[in-house]
Amino acid sequence: MKRRDFLTKAGAGAALGATLAGSAGTAAAQAQPVRWRMATMWPKSLDAMHGSAETFGRRVGEITEGRFNISVTAAGEIVPPPQVFDAVQNGTIECGHVLSTFFFGKNPAIGFDAGMPFGLNARQQAAWMYHGGGLQALREVFGKFGIVQFPVGNVGVQMGGWYRKEINSVADLQGLKFRIGGIGGAILAKLGAVPQQIPPGEIYTSLEKGLIDGAEWIGPYDDEKLGFHKVAKFYYTPGWWEGSAQVTLLVNQKAWDALPAPYKSAVECAAGEQYMRMMAEYDAKHPNALKRLVAGGAQLRQFPKPVLDACYKATQQVLGEFAAKSPEFKKIYEPWQRFRDDQNLWFRVAEHALDSYRYSVK
Repeated sequence: MKRRDFLTKAGAGAALGATLAGSAGTAAAQAQPVRWRMATMWPKSLDAMHGSAETFGRRVGEITEGRFNISVTAAGEIVPPPQVFDAVQNGTIECGHVLSTFFFGKNPAIGFDAGMPFGLNARQQAAWMYHGGGLQALREVFGKFGIVQFPVGNVGVQMGGWYRKEINSVADLQGLKFRIGGIGGAILAKLGAVPQQIPPGEIYTSLEKGLIDGAEWIGPYDDEKLGFHKVAKFYYTPGWWEGSAQVTLLVNQKAWDALPAPYKSAVECAAGEQYMRMMAEYDAKHPNALKRLVAGGAQLRQFPKPVLDACYKATQQVLGEFAAKSPEFKKIYEPWQRFRDDQNLWFRVAEHALDSYRYSVK
């Protein structure tokens, strides 16, 4: 291509892009101002998680030139964290920023939204949601509650939690009072543990007072902020119950339907941005936080293989029980398994081979 022709076509492309952007801006400017309230499940001290919600709200405002305002509130400022789902459903608030696994008791199929034990990693979860039918399947589940959901973040694989004693065998799980939410708790209960669902702001106190024997949250960056290393020294990996912890924006269906089209596009755009940025922030901040925790006395441990094997076996039992009892769960579970198996094949061929080599050399 001649240089002059290239410059001419490039200029035309840029002009077209500017025209489209201007059209979107004009459409947003012509729409009526809208104000929403968002409740998160996170205290403000968790700046990566709660901060992502604040950035999402701010970006929606920027994209719509200030005409769509989302007021973001921290855990407990409007409703307690366990009640965010209900508050969105009944229209008390227009939207919530949550880890939906906390609400899987309403319908076990909701568990696929945050991620399944021994399931997809963060990249695979995104592939399933956007190109494997996951988003559409889950829209049917949430839709029955009058809610439309959007992936708005992912923290990636989590750590296996903090414990007052070492976990050397499956027997060490017997009677263990462990703070964990969602399906992971149901699986640990199969192995004799006693799951406790406690909001993040109350975990440290529960550990300190001996009300629980261990707790999991996300990973080094948040765990350091919450101070778990001060009251439980054994830090285990991996968090097999959340190889991908997807964060979700819950939106009241009626509020969503009332939005002008440009505002809907702004929500979808800002949510997609935060999905990528949250993963990037945690990946960037975890390494140094882990170094500080270990330097401060945390004892890093890996779950023994017999423990992981027992947890894997219990996972298959629990998921099979859900599939037998819930038609909605089964409808998602079977194609999800096929997608997972295909992803595992591909990642073994490429990602795992390269990563394993990189980790083994200096």
